[in-house]
Amino acid sequence: MGRIISIANQKGGVGKTTTAVNLAASLAAAERRCLLVDCDPQGNATTGAGVSRASLRAGLYEVLVDSLNPGKAVVETCMNGLHVLGATGDMVGAEVEMASMEGKEFLLKRALNGLKEGYEFIIIDCPPSLGFLTINALTAANSVLVPLQCEYYALEGLSQLLRTVKAVKKRLNPFLALEGILLTMYDIRNNLAHQVAQDVRSHFSDKVLSTVIPRNVKLSEAPSHGKPVILYDIGCRGAQSYLALAQELIKRKDSGDDKENGFR
Repeated sequence: MGRIISIANQKGGVGKTTTAVNLAASLAAAERRCLLVDCDPQGNATTGAGVSRASLRAGLYEVLVDSLNPGKAVVETCMNGLHVLGATGDMVGAEVEMASMEGKEFLLKRALNGLKEGYEFIIIDCPPSLGFLTINALTAANSVLVPLQCEYYALEGLSQLLRTVKAVKKRLNPFLALEGILLTMYDIRNNLAHQVAQDVRSHFSDKVLSTVIPRNVKLSEAPSHGKPVILYDIGCRGAQSYLALAQELIKRKDSGDDKENGFR
């Protein structure tokens, strides 16, 4: 059964979509069959994985709101073993439509139940908010991975997010675990980045992932070419960091350590 990991942070610009796309691609490169689910109405994970939104006949909106069989909305990418359940333009209205639906918090969970057996990992890119779509992603997930930009303001929203995650665990998904906090946009030349990283590791200890994602221009350029960074420039520091992150998560999954990393 596939392990479902939601990439969540209500603060924008922390590397959430970059992480979702490049982690999914790196897992596929490691020969772990992976599904990338674009739960963000902006649809950047869809295009970042090389899928044209205009070419999608159906996507996550049709699955959640119109009860389309999710298998009919999954598309292949140019990478072997990486599939996408994308976001069409209609996703902009998804939360409004979902608000009046029965069992609205469990729509994504029910949709992914039929897909889990086909993948080892399912990566969900959440929108930069704590609305119905993010709640759905957390309810459907086995764990949540939190990208945290190495800047002071990024720390302010972390406690709010973790409170939301704990509430979801208590009321909707008792098996939800913390996959880890991922330090992103780390600039080795910046003293503040060092201080933020030190503070986060001091406070959250083993909940902070070993892999750190550097600030890297190739990571910013790759989406404009419609490619994960490992297809754009596999030798760059950004690509190598996401490949390392994939290996870290694979090792934890294979060893069973991922089951023990809960919320306290």
